[in-house]
This record gives sequence, C-alpha cells and structure tokens, in this order.
Amino acid sequence: MDRDPENTENLQEVDEMNLKRYLSNVFTLTEFELRKLKHDPTQIWMRSVQPALWLLVFGEVFTKIRAIPTGQYTYLQFMTPGVLAQSVMFVAIFYGINVVWERDIGLLNKLLSTPAPRSTIVLGKALSAGVRGIFQAITVLILALIIRVNLSLNPLAILGLFAIIILFGMCFSSLSMSLASIFRTRERMMGIGQAITMPLFFASNAIYPISLMPGWLKAIATVNPLSYVVDAMRALLVTGDFSNMIVDLFAIALATAVLIVLASLSFRRIIS
Repeated sequence: MDRDPENTENLQEVDEMNLKRYLSNVFTLTEFELRKLKHDPTQIWMRSVQPALWLLVFGEVFTKIRAIPTGQYTYLQFMTPGVLAQSVMFVAIFYGINVVWERDIGLLNKLLSTPAPRSTIVLGKALSAGVRGIFQAITVLILALIIRVNLSLNPLAILGLFAIIILFGMCFSSLSMSLASIFRTRERMMGIGQAITMPLFFASNAIYPISLMPGWLKAIATVNPLSYVVDAMRALLVTGDFSNMIVDLFAIALATAVLIVLASLSFRRIIS
C-alpha cells in the first residue's frame, strides 16, 4: 500500500519538531551548567595548578636530561598534548560529584520531574563538561606558549583540537555520571575519581611512548580512550601526522556514545 504523501509530510514535520525540542532541552541545560562557571571562574585557575607543575617541573627536567626518547621533538612538545588531555579529564571525571550534590539539594529531582528525557539531561551535562574542558585547555596552551613550547596553532588545528576536547569531556563526564549511580556519595565519588584518573593517565601515551611500555601495559594502553585522545591531539599540535586520525576519532566517538547510553540508562538510579 502506497503511503499518503500528506501523511508522510506531516510525520516528517512532527519528527523535526521533536528533534528541535530535544536539542533545545540539551542546549538549555548546557547553558545552565555553564552559568555556574561564569559565577565561579576561579575553579579554572585552581585546576590549572597540576598541569602547570607537570609542564614546569616534570617537563623541563626530563627535556634537559633526555631520559625519554621522543624522536625529533623535545620532551615538552611530546608531553604537552598529554598534560592538556589530563587537565580536561580531571574536569570531566569529577562531574559525577556535581550530580550527587544536585541530588542532595533536591535540584536533580526537579530536573527528572520535567518532561525532558533523561538522555537530554545527560547530554546537556556532558556537553557542558566538554565546553568547560576547552577553557581548561586554553590555560594549558597559554602556559605552553609562555615557556616556549613549539606547537602548531593554526586555526584548523585549534578547531580540531576543540572538537576532540568536547568529545573527550563528554566521554569521561558520562563515565563519571554512570559511576555516580553506583557510588552515590560525594566522598566515594572523590575517591573513585582519583583512583581512575592517575592509572588512566600513566597507562596511556601521555608522558611516554607506548613502544617503551612492557607488554601488559601496552595492552591496557591500546584499550585506554585517553591514548587515542592524546594521539589525535599530538597529531594536531605537534607532529602533523594524521595517518591514525580516523582510528583515533572512531575510538573516541565510540567510547563517548557507549558511555552516554550507559549514563542515560543508569541516571534515575542516582535518586532511588
């Protein structure tokens, strides 16, 4: 039986309206989350202390002693993308603490009582984490320029870098929100955040090449999303080698999609 063209057109209009409403909910919540940063920008500078120490102390020392082979690039060039990725990860991985805090003060109940699907809440919060990551990354890039790290900062590279940061921030903030439904208290979330971030950082290519790792650590680095993030950032900022970019982007996008789905499915358990 042939479809009525008029009914088909009406269905398309309804789908478009639903999509617009869905995206509007996501962006409204994202804007609400970013407003918190506007009221308290000091958290950006406070979270820049650790990346500064990595670059100014660890990076400078290891550049001078040449303890880690990084080919034609200085060690500071090699590690800057890794430190940048770490700073974004620290912003995102503790996002679950905010969710638990919002539950404790009753804000989360109000959000869940609205007609908006749970996935829009997760996407809105995840997107805001990605945008926050951009501000965090800018401070690291400024510091790298101050200490004269030679980076490629052409407009296309910066746009690509920001796109990766947003995906990466969404990925780890979704992981954090998924964990919030399990651990359920701010103290536990603080502990699990610290327990996750450093092992992921050291089991990646952030501060040394994967080729230097023992076999068991190479296996972990291969499935570690942070390795693909750092590889993509290093290609954009340092090497200009985009041969692995498709694989990197696919791995980041896949991890982000899976974790957003998991966070959406487990989100309501946070208040139960």
